[in-house]
Amino acid sequence: MSDPILTAKNTEAEFFLLPQMANRHGVITGATGTGKTVTLQKLAEGFSQRGVPVFMADIKGDLTGVTQPGGGNAKIDARNEMLGITPTFEQFPATVWDVFGKQGHPLRATVSEMGPLLLSRLLQLNDTQEGVLSIAFKYADDNGLLLLDLKDLQQLMLFVGENADQLTLQYGNVSSASVGAIQRGLLQLDEQGGDLFFGEPAVRLEDFMQSLGGKGVLNLLAADQLVQAPKLYSTFLLWLLSELFESLPEAGDLDKPKLVFFFDEAHLLFNDAPTALVEKVEQVVRLIRSKGVGVYFVTQNPADIPEKVLAQLGNRVQHALRAYTPQEQKGVRAAASSFRVNPKIDTETVITELGVGEVLISTLDEKGVPTVVDRAFVVPPVGHIGPITPEQRQALLANSLVAGIYDTAVDRESAFELLKAKSDQRLLEQQQQAEAEAQQKIAEEQAKAEAREEKAAGSSRNDTVFESVTKSVARSASSSIGRQVGNAIVRGVLGSIFGGKSKKGGWF
Repeated sequence: MSDPILTAKNTEAEFFLLPQMANRHGVITGATGTGKTVTLQKLAEGFSQRGVPVFMADIKGDLTGVTQPGGGNAKIDARNEMLGITPTFEQFPATVWDVFGKQGHPLRATVSEMGPLLLSRLLQLNDTQEGVLSIAFKYADDNGLLLLDLKDLQQLMLFVGENADQLTLQYGNVSSASVGAIQRGLLQLDEQGGDLFFGEPAVRLEDFMQSLGGKGVLNLLAADQLVQAPKLYSTFLLWLLSELFESLPEAGDLDKPKLVFFFDEAHLLFNDAPTALVEKVEQVVRLIRSKGVGVYFVTQNPADIPEKVLAQLGNRVQHALRAYTPQEQKGVRAAASSFRVNPKIDTETVITELGVGEVLISTLDEKGVPTVVDRAFVVPPVGHIGPITPEQRQALLANSLVAGIYDTAVDRESAFELLKAKSDQRLLEQQQQAEAEAQQKIAEEQAKAEAREEKAAGSSRNDTVFESVTKSVARSASSSIGRQVGNAIVRGVLGSIFGGKSKKGGWF
């Protein structure tokens, strides 16, 4: 059985977190500047000392100090002296990750691994658009198309848009408006750095679960830039949690977790989250403990976490909350009501009085029952508090257990290449068909022109024959008429002579 983790202390008692109960999850809450990050570091060190690897987001950039031994901090020295602690400062093994590949090893996932539900959350799609995205994924699965990076999904959506009528008959309604909305979302995601996150080599979960020198490795996600894209940040952490849930085998009751996962700025996950997503989180949190994974949410107020999820968080550390407005006062009451009552203290009042590093704490006992809440000071970490230098970071990267594994991106044949080839082939066939139709049209026009010319030539020949016949007839007619006229003249002249004689003879 692993030793309990000394977490907090007051003048009368010490408060421990039991490793065998650590996979019952927990929560660290409190207003900005009250010491949540130091508490997180203290718990992470405690797990590492017991050989338990940890994953946590380094939002401010100051958790990397855990890789260096502590000491030389006057405030820490004063707190240790007040609590009667003589610390042994030490450093802890760590792997630094960065979705953008700048301050740590590149951390990638494939589009297929992310899936349509989380991508819909990431792209802020409505139900109709999510349905179209699901159809696209279904088509890719049915046709053996690998969706690895963003350009694969973009090319797939282009194909879906071009073949909407056919896909509608086979899978359901596909509207061009929904396809356009998805493409716009993918473009925005690309501009936020999504092209760096999606791809290969994708991270192997076993690389998060390593130990070195008997200590669990602390996996630090450089998130100071990532958190500026809150949907990408929260969706990525939820994806990682889901992958752990789906990939790890059942472990049963262990004396310590296989991995502890800290979800910092947890409110970003639940802000405007659709019901389906909240249900997914609830399911993962409820079942992942049987895989040996402990999940700890870090946020300002317990009210940031849905009740069904909060009810499953057995180990609780509450830093100070402010209560100046009615909304803040409501949050304080909600936080106080989440603890098991201690008749010796007024929990609701104490929450607003806590100093920096001072907490209300309740953890699970050996039977899994929450202890009564009490007031205490967090035991200071033994690693350095604060960021490391750029030179120390580079040395950390060079000596990492995963150095060289993820540094170079791989772009193998996937949906983009296959669909692009199909699209190019179809375009070529359309061009060839268009050219053939154009040639046929030209041939038809030429045939018509030749027919018109031949008809015109035939008409001209007929006119010539007609003219010849007409002239011949005219000449014959002219000759006949001429002879008739001549005869008439002769007859007339002679008739007048002979006629005169006839008349003259008749007179006599």
